[in-house]
Amino acid sequence: MTRFDRYVLSQLMVLFGFFALILVSIYWINRAVLLFDKMIGDGQSTAVVVELTLLTLPRVIALMLPMAAFAAAVYVTNRMSSESELVVMQASGFSPFRIARPVLVFGLIVALMSGLLGHFLVPASTERMRERQAEISSNITAKLLSEGTFLHPTNGVTFYIRKITQDGALQDVFLSDRRDPEITMTYTAAQAYLTRDGSSTNLVMIEGLSQGYVPEDGRLFTTHFTDFGYDISAVVNTDVSRGNNVEFLTTPQLMRDPKKVMRATGVSPGAYAIELHDRFNQSLIGVAAALIGFSTLLVGGFSRFGVWRQIIGAIGLLVVIKMIESAVAEPVLRNAALWPLVYLPSVSGVAIATGLLLWVRRPRRRRRAVIQEAPA
Repeated sequence: MTRFDRYVLSQLMVLFGFFALILVSIYWINRAVLLFDKMIGDGQSTAVVVELTLLTLPRVIALMLPMAAFAAAVYVTNRMSSESELVVMQASGFSPFRIARPVLVFGLIVALMSGLLGHFLVPASTERMRERQAEISSNITAKLLSEGTFLHPTNGVTFYIRKITQDGALQDVFLSDRRDPEITMTYTAAQAYLTRDGSSTNLVMIEGLSQGYVPEDGRLFTTHFTDFGYDISAVVNTDVSRGNNVEFLTTPQLMRDPKKVMRATGVSPGAYAIELHDRFNQSLIGVAAALIGFSTLLVGGFSRFGVWRQIIGAIGLLVVIKMIESAVAEPVLRNAALWPLVYLPSVSGVAIATGLLLWVRRPRRRRRAVIQEAPA
């Protein structure tokens, strides 16, 4: 690798780190706020929220790496063009493909990082997050035993405890169940206890009042009780869907025995093909994004007015790649034999970048031909 290659590659890596940090931070913070809101509302501790938030980080990084590679390539190419560095390299005899060599190496480095995340870290973190969510959802006391806070363990249910005594008694309990559209049940009690009966958990309320409100005709039914048992297990949503289980398997596990994986997870051959091959395609997208960002700006050449038109064109090409990525999913889902279509977005991106580099080289050949035919 020459000094020029090392220089361009170092610039790309520095800007890549910067843009990756910015993009990951923005996207991750947005997701973390939603998760924080939900988990704190369920009465979870800050430590649990931080753990689950960190488990989402590998997937967020994997999503943002191609975008960061594209942004770094565009920024570095734009700066080198505005400072006439590219003009000097082309005047010294460097072809567009020769100048693009450090960009290709940069894209391969990004692809390696994306592959490590997509093949190993993202499945592992997704599986761990599912396990932790299952543990949290099955822990009813973690959801409900929170003093002075209105909790919403599931849609249409509100639960409140004013105070929890040292012997486990719940004082001044409020429970509102609005899941049935025909009647809303509200329970209040001076004291209550949580008791377990096999797999179910009951809320035993003492000295309380139950109110049933029928919205259709506006009637209200009230009943005073000395003690009343309520199955709280039905209120707490303990079902955590496993979703598509192939997401929790690393790529070597997916490739070891495809038929066994499909039987164990219940996915169709098309869904299996998409999950497996898309992991490789996402790595190659990083190469395509970097090359498109570089080659599109190289078409514009040097201009005192900048290359903003080429930047818009590069963004447009990236949007086209993402549209192709969305379009190929449905055919492969219907017919697994069409799995090569999964690689169409990355192959198209590299082909577009190659075509742009060939386009940049054409005028240079014509100018050389004119110079050679000119009379002495």
